[in-house]
Amino acid sequence: MQKLEQSCTNIKQFNQIHTQLTVLGLFQNPFAASRYIKKLCACLNSVSHCVSLYNHIEEPDAFMCNTIMRSFVNVNDPFGALRFYYEKMIAKWVLPNHYTFPLVAKVCADIGSLREGQKVHALVVKFGFELDLFVRNSFIRFYSVCGRTSDARMVFDNGFVLDLVSWNSMIDGYVKNGELGLAREIFDEMYERDIFTWNSMISGYAGVGDMEAARGLFEKMPSRDVVSWNCMIDGFARIKDVSMAAKFFDEMPLRNVVSWNVMLALYLRCKKYSDCLRFFDMMVGGDFVPDEASLVSVLTACAELKMLDQGKLVHSYMKDNGIKPDMLLSTALLTMYAKCGAMDLAREVFDKMPEKSVVSWNSMIIGYGMHGHGDKALEMFWEMEKGGPMPNDATFMSVLSACSHSGMVWNGWWHFDLMHRKYKIQPKPEHYGCLVDLLGQAGLKEPSEDLTRKMHTEVEPTLWGDLLSACRAHCISEPGEILAKQLIKLFPNHVVPYLLLSNTYAAEGRWDDVENLRMTLKNKTLNSKMVFTSRRHSMLSEAAAQIKLSNIDSIRTWNSAILFGKF
Repeated sequence: MQKLEQSCTNIKQFNQIHTQLTVLGLFQNPFAASRYIKKLCACLNSVSHCVSLYNHIEEPDAFMCNTIMRSFVNVNDPFGALRFYYEKMIAKWVLPNHYTFPLVAKVCADIGSLREGQKVHALVVKFGFELDLFVRNSFIRFYSVCGRTSDARMVFDNGFVLDLVSWNSMIDGYVKNGELGLAREIFDEMYERDIFTWNSMISGYAGVGDMEAARGLFEKMPSRDVVSWNCMIDGFARIKDVSMAAKFFDEMPLRNVVSWNVMLALYLRCKKYSDCLRFFDMMVGGDFVPDEASLVSVLTACAELKMLDQGKLVHSYMKDNGIKPDMLLSTALLTMYAKCGAMDLAREVFDKMPEKSVVSWNSMIIGYGMHGHGDKALEMFWEMEKGGPMPNDATFMSVLSACSHSGMVWNGWWHFDLMHRKYKIQPKPEHYGCLVDLLGQAGLKEPSEDLTRKMHTEVEPTLWGDLLSACRAHCISEPGEILAKQLIKLFPNHVVPYLLLSNTYAAEGRWDDVENLRMTLKNKTLNSKMVFTSRRHSMLSEAAAQIKLSNIDSIRTWNSAILFGKF
């Protein structure tokens, strides 16, 4: 056993000791077998080999089972752990101990299986472990993760002995399920609090944008760590309060990469792209190593500012520092190149991606389309159909936009038909808008008018403005009048729809209608602050927005991970 503890580093040595144990008749000894399996799991993390050995043990015990199940969890295979529990432990009548149930409860929480967890909880009661503090805390967490805070509270209230973990688990469960009032009640009842308790409550208030309550708790904290500050910055970032987020960032005694990433993402959300780049330079200059989330933010800022040279420098930084981009970072990189018009470089990044999301494909299609390469955009779509993910409504918007930019009328019409005929995607107003513009370019007024009448009336105002511009640009008069009147219905107190309608009448020489409209407006109080923007030229921005959202989610995941001690 001493040799096993000291010298075993590879499978060959383990096999030699296994042979010796078998020859000496010691392998069936519970102590020797347990030590062997524990060492094997710790050194080689070979779960399958452990299971194979376990199958040859005549009288296994709970320690062996717990060790193997924990190994399944460590290699991120909770389903394997649950399968082992049922097939190798329960089926062999191995009696569980008080370490078994917390482990299985964690597995059930990780896979989100309420039913399996309830079955395990029934066994806890059957075997008399319901009063065990460790077991009870694990089921408070399990029910909270599954959204059953009332059941978690029942477990909590039935405990005669509670520790700090019990109280923190209950607060965390309420916070994660949006029940801040109940979380605050538990918080106020506590006689003892630690940094996790305070951070959980601050994180909860920050998550719903109640920064007054969050700040009140923050200022009362006896001590703060980097997560406390990050929660406050993230809370101000959620409500887009740049000045307060920057104030707290500047006051931080200690920062980590999450602190910088929250600020980078905030500048990105508020469209302060130059500040995002400035902050990134400060981050690198301050000896902080950017991670994938940092690079996604700065590449998206480069894309929005069309700063190809700066984007190339970031790409070079990634190469020089051996950063292997994941799918999200690769998509941000190719989107930057596409928005800057460097489609060859975008294609190079795209081709090197081992995995491609639908956003990656859409970004390439949009990029080719924006820069007048409609044929290449369609080739990308056909490649996507053959070996990529299922196209979605944004994919077809990208295709139609590419056809519109390149004047490929019949290709656009055919793909519009393909969208709802083959893929059963219901056309949205944006798709109709692109098609109206496309048909208008070809002088096909009647189909355009028919499409306009078929469209739903509840359409976002930017699209109505875009459609009206398309109708006026291609002299499609009747739909133009319909759309202008629709805008007046949506915004009766704004001046812009009336001006558009007046211009439509004037373009047709309908001066009497122009005068009648002017008389109607005499007694109206109108707001002149209204802007309509084109949807057709914002497709890459929408792809970038998806990347930004994923980036912000990843930052919050890191923050939560640090908060709950996973890193």
